Amino acid sequence: MHAWLSYCLPCTSTCPAACLLPAPCSLLPAACASFSTPRSSQVFNSACVYFLFAACSSLLPTSHFPSLIHSSTSSWPLTCHRSSAQLSSAQPSSAVQTPSMAASCSTHVFATLPRRPLLQRHASSSSSVLTSTDVADHLVRLGQSPVYVSPIGIGAWSWGDRLLWNNTWDEKNIMDSRDAFNVSMDNGLTFFDTAEVYGSPQWAGGDDSESLLGRAIKDRERRSGLGTATVATKFAALPWRFSRRSVVAALRDSLFRLGLPSIELYQLHWPGLWGNEGFIDGLGDAVEQGLVKAVGVSNYNEKRLRAAHDQLSKRGIALASNQVHYSLIYRYPEENNVKKTCDELGVTLIAYSPLGQGVLSGKYSASNLPAGPRGRTYNAEFLTKAAPLLSKMREIGNQYGKSPTQVALNWLLLQGNVVPIPGAKSASQAQEFAGALGWSLSEDEERELRYLATKVKPVVGFPAESF
Repeated sequence: MHAWLSYCLPCTSTCPAACLLPAPCSLLPAACASFSTPRSSQVFNSACVYFLFAACSSLLPTSHFPSLIHSSTSSWPLTCHRSSAQLSSAQPSSAVQTPSMAASCSTHVFATLPRRPLLQRHASSSSSVLTSTDVADHLVRLGQSPVYVSPIGIGAWSWGDRLLWNNTWDEKNIMDSRDAFNVSMDNGLTFFDTAEVYGSPQWAGGDDSESLLGRAIKDRERRSGLGTATVATKFAALPWRFSRRSVVAALRDSLFRLGLPSIELYQLHWPGLWGNEGFIDGLGDAVEQGLVKAVGVSNYNEKRLRAAHDQLSKRGIALASNQVHYSLIYRYPEENNVKKTCDELGVTLIAYSPLGQGVLSGKYSASNLPAGPRGRTYNAEFLTKAAPLLSKMREIGNQYGKSPTQVALNWLLLQGNVVPIPGAKSASQAQEFAGALGWSLSEDEERELRYLATKVKPVVGFPAESF
């Protein structure tokens, strides 16, 4: 047990996750204390918390995970690469396509697409006010799948959470998330990403994110009949899940929580410790059964990404996306060839934590750390080193009437073939995200921000990226 626990987490004695488990096993502290990796001097990244739950779940009494175990019982036991220098100097292509353009895209489309109107250089602040119709006219195709999404999506990781993003979860939080949903929809940001583990009470959450999103969708339809959300959720590759049937079973449970007969995108949340070929087969089964229109993966490295793409291709199914950690201050997908491979294969890169878990919003500093576990990752030392970058983002943003948040999202969009999914906990955040569209950083500004970001040592990412 300890062998594969140590293989999955680069944590240290400062790891906050043990105290976050609903009832930590007595073996867990010892296991955590025994970890030793080349990165052990860095603080445990809070993004690892969910994987820790998955890795340690079989050590805990099964009463902690009744619905997750129940959902898996049916299967029991059953190109166009640019180097970093080129990225700094070349004019990036836009990720934004019209449906008519995307329908005829080739495998290498993403490195050759021209900029679309939603990302115009030197757009003035007065000309960058977009309507939901403007955004709807410039949807992004997910890979070679039939699904089109808004250029920026909304991550629902924080919805229902009371460990990392919220100290508690009450009626105010529920209303705030509902307002965030409605404002996002009003502004044309209609793509929402959730997961079965987000906010789930079985994972020490306050309310599961899928149910919150499903209720928000139904409430909007009932009240106004306006718009249709594009929904993505994710399968947790838990240790007791072994086969393709567990994927379909888990998807049906997610659909029940969402209150939907089908969704647009279903993703493997992380590569499993075993059973991965079966999980990919399960994605294909879900498409063929009409439960989902497109399938993707998350936290997949280059080798796994190519294997998943090839396996699905044999069934005539496109691998639509790979959701990975990617931001101005975390560019590992460029370093490990995941970005290059996505571009080559025609797989859309969905960027989670595109704001560095809030750091790139500019609201934190060495004297004002993020709350909870994030403050241990993005600590005073990190934020001191990031200060010149954040200062330049404010300076550039002021020239366009934009915030650091909008600058950070715009920078990502300019990398091409990227759909950022920042998390929205409130209406004001959702409104701010929409302001990242309709204008563009200049090439010099884009390069300067990249240069300053290289001076900031990246945090430890999700370990699954290197499996």
